[in-house]
Amino acid sequence: MNDVFLADCRARLAFDLMANTWNPVVLWALRDGALRPSELRRRLGGISTKVLTETVRRLEFNGLVSRRDCGRTAKVEYSLTDLGAGLLGPIEAFGEWAHRHGDDVMEAQDKAARLRDLA
Repeated sequence: MNDVFLADCRARLAFDLMANTWNPVVLWALRDGALRPSELRRRLGGISTKVLTETVRRLEFNGLVSRRDCGRTAKVEYSLTDLGAGLLGPIEAFGEWAHRHGDDVMEAQDKAARLRDLA
C-alpha cells in the first residue's frame, strides 16, 4: 500500500501550501517578475492589505517568495524564488482543469443543493 498522502508526508505539505486561497494566486501574479505590494494588490484585486501581508509572509516563510528592500525609501518588492517558480506548472495545470471542469463542479453542487432542499 502506498501511503503518499499521510498527514506527515511531503505531498500533504504541498497540498497545504496550495490550500490557502491566496497562496497560488499570489505566486501566479508574481510569475512575470518582482512587484511592490501596491502593484501586487492591484494585480490581484479583492485582497485586503492585511491578507496580502499575511500571505506574502507565509510564502516567504516557506521559501516560495523573496522580499527585497528597495534602498532607503522603505519600499519592498516581492519575487518568486526558484522553489516558488517550480509551482507555476502545477498551478497552471490546476487552473486549466478548473477551466475545463468548473461548470461540471458547479452543476454537481446545484444538483446536491436541490436534492438537499427536497429532503
